[in-house]
Amino acid sequence: MNLETESVIIEDYETERGKPMPSRLHSLLTKRLTVFLENHYSGKFEVLPELTLDTPGEKTVTDIAICEIEPIDFSQDEIKRKEPPLATIEILSPTQVLQTLLDKTNDYFSFGVKSCWVVLPTLKSIYVFSAPGQFEVYSHGDELHDPNLDVSVPIDTIFAP
Repeated sequence: MNLETESVIIEDYETERGKPMPSRLHSLLTKRLTVFLENHYSGKFEVLPELTLDTPGEKTVTDIAICEIEPIDFSQDEIKRKEPPLATIEILSPTQVLQTLLDKTNDYFSFGVKSCWVVLPTLKSIYVFSAPGQFEVYSHGDELHDPNLDVSVPIDTIFAP
């Protein structure tokens, strides 16, 4: 596959889904965060990757949503979640502009989300927003603490080689 063909495939994917094509690091971090949160907080939350939210203005797909535990009815599905999750996690993709994720956090807060995490893979850091423009940064050696969820995540576990 040549570079031009690869570029068309990426553009088609991004246009069709309305979001950047995830990379290997994006997928790996989605898995690690989901598994960590599920293993340590499964009785407290549902951790849902790739959930479509019915945010103001337009639908938005979040990389990971942390939601209250609700009964499951397999006879009914929900295409766009109308209730806000407790938190969202966005992971920066290589073709994505950081401002896009920052704008999404504002949309999530106006939707009623309590915490927004923005993961920067190449910097091995996670920004935890508690309100628009208010955040804590966690990196190597830190333990992320989200007071809105009362969860702790060792950063070095998520970004282990």
